[in-house]
Amino acid sequence: MIYADIIIDISSDKLDRSFQYRVPERLEQEIKVGMVVSIPFGNASQPRKGYVTGLSREPKIDAEKIKDICEISSGEETTESRLIALAAWMRENYGSTMIQALKTVLPIQEKIKAKEKKYICLDIPEEEGHKLLADLEKTRFRARTRLLRELLEKKRLDFTFASKELGATSAVVKKMQEQGVIRIEYDEIMRNSLNTGDIVAEDSLPLTDEQETAVKQILEEWEKPFPRPMLIEGVTGSGKTQVYMKLIESTIAQGKQTIVLIPEIALTYQTVRRFYARFGDKVSVINSRQSQGERYDQFKRAKRGEVQVMIGPRSALFTPFGNLGLIIIDEEHEPSYKSESSPRYHARETSIKRASLENARVVMGSATPSVEAYSQAMKGVYGLVRLNARYGSRPMPQVSIVDLREELKAGNRSVLSRELREKMKLRFEKKEQVILFLNRRGYAGFVSCRSCGHVMKCPHCDVSLSEHNNERLLCHYCGYEIRKPQACPVCGSPYIGGFKAGTQQIEKVVRETFVGVRTLRMDFDTTRTKGSYEKILASFARHEADVLIGTQMIVKGHDFPDVTLVGVVAADLSLNAEDYRCAERTFQLLCQAAGRGGRGEKPGEAVIQTYHPDHYSIQAAAVQNYEAFYEEEMSYRTLMDYPPAAHMMAVLGSSPSDEILVQAMHYLKLYIQRIYKENDLHVIGPAFAAVGKVKDIYRQVIYLKHEDYQVLVRIKDQLEKYIEINSGFRNIYIQFDFS
Repeated sequence: MIYADIIIDISSDKLDRSFQYRVPERLEQEIKVGMVVSIPFGNASQPRKGYVTGLSREPKIDAEKIKDICEISSGEETTESRLIALAAWMRENYGSTMIQALKTVLPIQEKIKAKEKKYICLDIPEEEGHKLLADLEKTRFRARTRLLRELLEKKRLDFTFASKELGATSAVVKKMQEQGVIRIEYDEIMRNSLNTGDIVAEDSLPLTDEQETAVKQILEEWEKPFPRPMLIEGVTGSGKTQVYMKLIESTIAQGKQTIVLIPEIALTYQTVRRFYARFGDKVSVINSRQSQGERYDQFKRAKRGEVQVMIGPRSALFTPFGNLGLIIIDEEHEPSYKSESSPRYHARETSIKRASLENARVVMGSATPSVEAYSQAMKGVYGLVRLNARYGSRPMPQVSIVDLREELKAGNRSVLSRELREKMKLRFEKKEQVILFLNRRGYAGFVSCRSCGHVMKCPHCDVSLSEHNNERLLCHYCGYEIRKPQACPVCGSPYIGGFKAGTQQIEKVVRETFVGVRTLRMDFDTTRTKGSYEKILASFARHEADVLIGTQMIVKGHDFPDVTLVGVVAADLSLNAEDYRCAERTFQLLCQAAGRGGRGEKPGEAVIQTYHPDHYSIQAAAVQNYEAFYEEEMSYRTLMDYPPAAHMMAVLGSSPSDEILVQAMHYLKLYIQRIYKENDLHVIGPAFAAVGKVKDIYRQVIYLKHEDYQVLVRIKDQLEKYIEINSGFRNIYIQFDFS
């Protein structure tokens, strides 16, 4: 006997659990996880729709009380069923409820009214219509007369036009409908936020020999019985997008569809323009700035097969394509591919799983691949393709490193070093453009010495200590805590504290230093409204500004031919975040930033300002040497058992009660130590999270490290059962985060 776990209604949180049903013998050979079935539920007279999320041979309750499944709604595997199977995998591997996983992969569940255009049509023969018109002209029914006269000429009228211009009120229309003279028709209008009016179709640029070789390598891998995901490591400006387009052409030629993932909404503007110029109406876009109606319509178009290429951030991965052939993950290294809400899935692994369910291919690309992806490539799990030269043999930008400690000694307290100011002045004289990048990621908390650059770090975890309001420095991995020193413990300088400058202050300094220079700022404050990204980037592309000042969003994937200088105002901010990935993030951001310069015919330069000029991530970024960085970084990861040297799971707890949370997390740690007694599991914490309290909700975390991912998954499964049966956890919200 087979029993199926079935989710009834993913739109209702009240039914946030599965119910067990018996599979009739006649359906046992057909039933699969992911299928949609009809089932009896409660006192409802009609069967309800349900989603099969698991199969087993053991009943969870008295077998006599278990009802039978009525029918399988679709015997064939459908797009929806494959997405449900993907949700089941996400729930198991990332830890969440099945409802949360289903809401993630089937994101548009609520009924959104279709946008329609209303028309009035003539519903009687033309000869009969002329006769009726002659009769109406003898009466006082002027509105009916005008409407019928217009319909005899045009046969079909816009309802709004008829109402405003012809005086056809709802009463007039209703009367003529009842008489059978006219009928109402509706045309569905697809809401689309994509502005393509000024995009000119383009032929494909010829591929370089290196690009041709890359495409050939990937296509050869696709011919194998079990093709691997492919990673393209290509320097900034090497033309990875052209390789993507060639692969998409091949996929479309086979009648299949492509999902192109991009990490930021800010990248949508240029990316969509390039793809639309190549593939026209086959391209659509989805992102979080669109209305629910716009997103609903684009998913509907995809399901109908009206588009072949969907571009968007992480959520575009769940586009309901019926014949998916390729998933491309551009800028694969970006942290935005990791979900911050449950299930805390990563788009990279989830893409690979979806591709395996649908017989599709996965291609990832980056100038600075994530350490995790590159490690998989080194093991041969991923195929690796390299693009070592910029398109058109353009030179890489010349990078210089400025030691801010020396600037301070020379009396320069400005956020702009002397070298950066001189290079900016020269660019403005030549009517060229400049990008100033403030590396703000991780800035809010670390404490360093302005004289020698020393950063206060945890002696146990190799991450920076975070400053709190009570003059305490805290480690958010293990809970280590010290009082904030009044002087630097290395050089004794009293100049110790955090970095305070923001994009607005930098913009003010630039305007005061270079009178008359036009500036644009692109940060969280200036990009809150819909379309703001496109407006700022289009304005800079039209040379309406000389300097673009911003945070991470300005250094990712943008291509401005006249930008010849990039200034990194403070490289150290991400370097000293309380995160074991901080050196990797810094290297990636600096490489991406430097790569924005010299992408046209004119050579580019970059200036990196830092208090740590000798740090391996900064030195490697200056010469764009990924392999040197990877070797150094992996040695640290291996020493500290951080991913990908080992796997890590964070158990995140939150509660409105500080005392209850501390006690609950303590019990969880004791339970972990009881169920797993081997010495190869490292348990760290519990400690307060990086932000220990949000909206009166306290947050704590326990970290677990192990070489085997499945060991962590099994511990997660046991913790879920322990939490479910213990009433003390009813006011505690627990999430799991794997890395």
